[in-house]
Amino acid sequence: MAMSEYNRKRNFSITSEPPEDTARKPRKSPGALRFVIQKHDASHLHYDFRLELDGTLKSWAIPKGPSLDPADKRLAVHVEDHPLGYANFEGSIPKGQYGAGDVIVWDHGVWQPHGDAQASYKAGKLKFSLVGEKLTGDWTLVRTRLKGSGDKEQWLLIKERDDVARPASEYSVVDELPKSVLSGNQVGSGKKTKAKPSTRKVSKADTQAANHPLGDIPDTFKPQLATLVTQPPAGEWVYEIKFDGYRMLARIQGGEVRLFTRNGHDWTTRLPKQADALRALKLGDSWLDGEVVVLNDDGLPDFQALQNAFDADNAQPILYYLFDAPYLNGQDLRQEPLQARRDALHKVLKQKRGPLRFSKDFVANHEDIVQSACSMRLEGVIGKRAGSPYVSRRSDDWIKLKCRLRQEFVVIGYTEPKGSRSGFGALLLGVYEDSKLRYAGRVGTGFDEQRLQQLLKQMNALKRNESPLAKPLSAALARGVQWLKPSLVAEVEFAEWTREGVVRQASFIAERTDKPAKQINREQAVSPPAATPTKGKKKAASNGRQTMDEVSVSHPERVIDAQSGTQKIELAQFYHDIGQWILPHLQGRPVSLLRAPDGVEGEQFFQKHAQHLAIPHITHLDKKIDPGHAELMQIDSLPALIGAVQMGCIELHTWGASSATVDKPDRLILDLDPDPALPWRSMLEATNLTLAVLDELGLEAWLKTSGGKGLHIVVPLAKSAGWDTVKGFAKALATFMTKQIPERFTDKMGPQNRVGKIFVDYLRNQRGASTASAYSVRARPGLGVSTPIRRDELNELKSAAQWTLDNLRERLDGLKQDPWHDYHNKQRITRAHWKKLGAEPV
Repeated sequence: MAMSEYNRKRNFSITSEPPEDTARKPRKSPGALRFVIQKHDASHLHYDFRLELDGTLKSWAIPKGPSLDPADKRLAVHVEDHPLGYANFEGSIPKGQYGAGDVIVWDHGVWQPHGDAQASYKAGKLKFSLVGEKLTGDWTLVRTRLKGSGDKEQWLLIKERDDVARPASEYSVVDELPKSVLSGNQVGSGKKTKAKPSTRKVSKADTQAANHPLGDIPDTFKPQLATLVTQPPAGEWVYEIKFDGYRMLARIQGGEVRLFTRNGHDWTTRLPKQADALRALKLGDSWLDGEVVVLNDDGLPDFQALQNAFDADNAQPILYYLFDAPYLNGQDLRQEPLQARRDALHKVLKQKRGPLRFSKDFVANHEDIVQSACSMRLEGVIGKRAGSPYVSRRSDDWIKLKCRLRQEFVVIGYTEPKGSRSGFGALLLGVYEDSKLRYAGRVGTGFDEQRLQQLLKQMNALKRNESPLAKPLSAALARGVQWLKPSLVAEVEFAEWTREGVVRQASFIAERTDKPAKQINREQAVSPPAATPTKGKKKAASNGRQTMDEVSVSHPERVIDAQSGTQKIELAQFYHDIGQWILPHLQGRPVSLLRAPDGVEGEQFFQKHAQHLAIPHITHLDKKIDPGHAELMQIDSLPALIGAVQMGCIELHTWGASSATVDKPDRLILDLDPDPALPWRSMLEATNLTLAVLDELGLEAWLKTSGGKGLHIVVPLAKSAGWDTVKGFAKALATFMTKQIPERFTDKMGPQNRVGKIFVDYLRNQRGASTASAYSVRARPGLGVSTPIRRDELNELKSAAQWTLDNLRERLDGLKQDPWHDYHNKQRITRAHWKKLGAEPV
């Protein structure tokens, strides 16, 4: 390794810091100059301020960190140049190495020199602007005549007086914003767990791991949920009792124990004995998953007895059955195989009694297990795929098999009692479908006198005059009904669903207070999941095939993204799972497919026409739509979507018009495409500025992440204007933004034109152009997903690839309604709009 000062001070077989290539080469393509500030907990906590210049990072150590107060002249000791690759370094430098200690990226972004950067640096007076996540505005670095230890130059970092300057007596940016902008980790006071230093030669994989140290366990956590299936599946499965109780998550953090329901409600005070028992285990930081139950005289879970135990202030013993440990003793076990997590949990619970129990699994034929559970009058069993990881969403790696149909319903009303019955006659039930409440039948049995009076008292406070249902009941069904505010939830057992979508032979089990009414949907049983390979397990056999949605998927084991390890079959499963979300954005529109048969690292190409490639179940459009070419394509069904995956497709791009009226676009799209060096904060500011312009024009817009670097702004339009008009108006918008704020925006494509800026890409609005569909996976490392968001979510976004193939389903499971539920296309581009932009109509 060439002996630059930087390389001379480091042993790269021990430290995971990147080595410097002393043969510095000029940048291949234009781009903004980057800056980074790393917070470094070495022998003394300090901040390393680095500016990209001449192919390296010019570096200064600032003991107190930057200040937004122009009166503060912060000492900045000039140190050796660092390689450009150091700008993303986070991790732990091992003991005995130069600068030993923890490092985080405290801020990063671009810097814009005022004048000739090289000449100013040589002269010892650099004036510049910063565009970072935390630091913005104008700054000066000036060299002093003082010398530090080892003849190091001593400079001063000074904030210039501008709109972002603030007195130190009012605000300290280093105290108020202590965390990493990359990982959220901290060093120094309140720091998170350090990465373990390496004591051996570091491989590429080791380096990547060291640069992403394990942080604290999360403050909040969502459990893995099971999918209801119609019959026991084949394959390797572990079975447990389906407990008839309340799902409960235990967080142990810094010795403090808190207990949470599946929806995040803190029940610690309601379960003090269980919290005490967990505290007595003396575990490190952990998240444990289980269920609290009360057993009847036969030793079986009894949900009514559990409710009575709470009502009677724990008069009956409540047992906490634990079955998984996503985090245990400071270790993230989510990617460990199921049995490894359970073995670790069993070990810490061994011989512990009191209110804690370990949920044992069964070794037997799965048909026998289900039959036995039903004969014992249990609710059913839970199956878990052997070797599967833990995911915070509903997954078909966990399945539930019920002996009799049973689920929660919203109580929407009740009828008057008849005969000797007191309280009420029957409860009217409802479920939500597409955010609308619909009728699901009645339940009039399963109540004792105490429960009748208790429920009536609760319902008296919820009375309303009008039905809460989206579709009114017939006069016969609504006769004599007292309607209620839909907030009470009841668990009901029943024989079957009728064709009309109501329950038969229903019996009341209990009230549920752990689940909000808005989340109560009809639970649909599905076919058992295919035995897809899970991460950490042996891969599928080469050249095997798996069938999904009528499509035979060849080479299911093929890895399409090395970064996440995602296989082709997992992409097909993802699109299958989100079919109800993505298909409305694909149906009825010409689609272009971005195919990557060898994965995201291989060759990629667009396919706009059917040509000779037969994609299973895809719709071929009339040749008249695109004369002189093969037919355009359209995806209208789940089999067609999976068929596209079978043929190597990852991304799905749609036109801005429907196939039926292809010459009348029904949306205008602005793709905000940033210089990759810009900080995310700049992306948010640019989006808010663009939305402000659209608001001023009186045009409503909807947002989605691109799944890559930028954001998409979608303006729905009535099908009135042609392509030339819509493209011309989009260009007028881009030009207006560029003229208003030329330092932020550009309306000219090409990397050389967006250095330190955001390109307002209006070119999506021409005939034949397309944009990544909502909910499309992007063919980039990490497999980000283009995801619709609400406008009030914008400022909370962390990146354009915040949601990926791995975590999008968790977001969708938690949504109360579609972020674009109020989307409409009634807007028109008027002469007044053109006038406000200072442009002539096209």
